[in-house]
Amino acid sequence: MNSSLVFQHLIPSESSLGLKSQKSSSPSLILRRNTSISMGEFKGTHDKQLQILNLPLTVSACRLNKISSSFSLQTEKLCYDNDNDDNDDLELHEELIPKHIALIMDGNRRWAKAKGLEVYEGHKLIIPKLKEICDISSKLGIQIITAFAFSTENWKRSKEEVDLLMQLFEEFFDAFSRFGVRVSVIGCKSNLPMTLQKCIAITEETTKGNKGLHLVIALNYGGYYDILQATKSIVNKAMNGLLDVEDINKNLFDQELESKCPNPDLLIRTGGEQRVSNFLLWQLAYTEFYFTNTLFPDFGEEHLKEAIMNFQQRHRRFGGHTY
Repeated sequence: MNSSLVFQHLIPSESSLGLKSQKSSSPSLILRRNTSISMGEFKGTHDKQLQILNLPLTVSACRLNKISSSFSLQTEKLCYDNDNDDNDDLELHEELIPKHIALIMDGNRRWAKAKGLEVYEGHKLIIPKLKEICDISSKLGIQIITAFAFSTENWKRSKEEVDLLMQLFEEFFDAFSRFGVRVSVIGCKSNLPMTLQKCIAITEETTKGNKGLHLVIALNYGGYYDILQATKSIVNKAMNGLLDVEDINKNLFDQELESKCPNPDLLIRTGGEQRVSNFLLWQLAYTEFYFTNTLFPDFGEEHLKEAIMNFQQRHRRFGGHTY
């Protein structure tokens, strides 16, 4: 690539200097590669050029071999080859890869509406998109993904949309039963259609021996629900003499929650909203949050890696400090 320097400044005649000018609203000058320059303030631009701002420039007679000021720079050293950078993988630190990612898959309806499609067309992309994310996550070394598929509050949606979602979830579990990951479901299954309950049972049984990524689907799930059912279970055991009140602590409560996994390291929410929406309320106590405006159907490998890169730059102290 021919890196160049562009000066947004009035420059002596280009013809006398053997240089080519750009067509723009303000005078400009392009220096040839390997030209040695000296200047003060400079600014890199996205279009592979370097812009010199508000500087008085002195030009010598020898084809701009030097421009005198306070700072020297060789253009040979400039690397603004964005075409190659676009294909480079983000440099993730293997030892800092989150083990458990919680995922709120938001934006499917808005994606469909923005394209003039029926809402269901957006929801249908959940299956291939989640497969893609699981595949990438497995390669990165992520062990668990807990995906929020349907909340206890989503029953408020129209009957037509809820019925379509229930049918979609049946297709979802049928597809993931053959995908090679371990699948389990958290949430109140008793309120789901019987055909869907059977699909869940078959998928959990079929995939329980799969090694590698564990995909947890939160279906008819809510954080309030999870905490309440855990509390009821503990109270019931205490009333029946199975445990003493003194036995109740955080570890015991963790065991009574529907999610039997370690708490998430990172929560990713797509779609631009910045709230947890009653998802894993107990489990997210020290989870790092990452919100993106990208709608879930558009969320791909680059976006996932950006979220992980952001996570790896956090300093997780868990209430303590190291400074």
